[in-house]
Amino acid sequence: MLEDKYIVFRSSGIIVPTLENLSTREVGIRTYERPPETLEIEEAVLTKSERYDLRRDPRTRALAPSMPMKLIEPTEEEVVNAPSSSATTWGVQAVRAPDSSFDGSGITVAVLDTGIDPNHPAFTGVELVRKNFTTENDDDQNSHGTHCAGTIFGKDIDGIHIGIARNVKRALIGKVLGQGGGSSITIAQAIQWAVNEGAHVISMSLGIDFPGYVDWLVNNRDLNINPATSIALEGYRANVNLFTELARFVQAQGAFGQGTMIVAAAGNESNRPTYEIAVAPPAAGTGIVAVGALREGINGLSVASFSNNQVNISAPGVGVISAIPGGGTGSKSGTSMATPHVAGVAALWAQKQLDMTGRVDSQTLMAQLIASGTMVPLGSDAEAEDVGTGIVQAPLN
Repeated sequence: MLEDKYIVFRSSGIIVPTLENLSTREVGIRTYERPPETLEIEEAVLTKSERYDLRRDPRTRALAPSMPMKLIEPTEEEVVNAPSSSATTWGVQAVRAPDSSFDGSGITVAVLDTGIDPNHPAFTGVELVRKNFTTENDDDQNSHGTHCAGTIFGKDIDGIHIGIARNVKRALIGKVLGQGGGSSITIAQAIQWAVNEGAHVISMSLGIDFPGYVDWLVNNRDLNINPATSIALEGYRANVNLFTELARFVQAQGAFGQGTMIVAAAGNESNRPTYEIAVAPPAAGTGIVAVGALREGINGLSVASFSNNQVNISAPGVGVISAIPGGGTGSKSGTSMATPHVAGVAALWAQKQLDMTGRVDSQTLMAQLIASGTMVPLGSDAEAEDVGTGIVQAPLN
């Protein structure tokens, strides 16, 4: 499953002020200009002393054990108001995409998932830049990635409007999860790849497999459950820090060019009203938009029973119709399905910003996206911890 490996995330060098790079911008103020840092993400087997040395190295931004990643698997929940034969899916309508004057033109979206069915008619006319981080076939063998991509930028299928940003012309498809899952090093490297390829929005419907890591420690380290859980918790904490630092780096790079925003699923481990689980990495990282799932009900929208809490914003996540491999459509439920709704709307906000200023600033984009949330369609008992600012909304003009 996993070897005893660590993820080393560091900048390639440190800028030291010299006479050559010092400049005076205002009288009495001495500053120095620094080019954008370059990012190194490596995986290595490290001794205890090597880990100590890396932690003391000022270039090291984060150091974390490589932990297993898995799909945030679609789940089943009763659909109170089942999708009708309407020309537009309920999720696309709920985020107001059909009312928006924006369609994703000029925006590059990255989907880090199980791959895609490149021959699906939903993706006709889209340049699919694909990179396989697994040992499997390049195509989607699960249907998860195809479904998520369809919600973000899919064309109409059989007369049904499934996609939010339907004029996206370039999409980055990172296959990061195979039948055996993936790892946090793979996700970190895929984020780096997507940023380097010019992604404005990165969508990830995946999360750390904490129970799987505990089992691996028990079975491969001959540990009992208590120390295995303690070690796994330390690895979990280190990975939260890893994705936080990675998100900060991505935001900082936006100052030197087009910005990139990362959107991730909160997870489906809750069982409301019995218990609620907090959002897991990578969505738990500061600077990553954590997405919760909403469902339709007789009295409006409400949080889905499986949706984890401590989210930033929410979107439709129950009975979501989108593309599936082979050319048709299918229904899935989960925060995995809510996340591409937010990514699609983010593409519309990014287009608006691009049209107005000529560039996309990731921090501004994140602020606009989260501020777009509204509680109006939700019941009076909705709490911010469960749904964030409410259901994400597309820019109208």
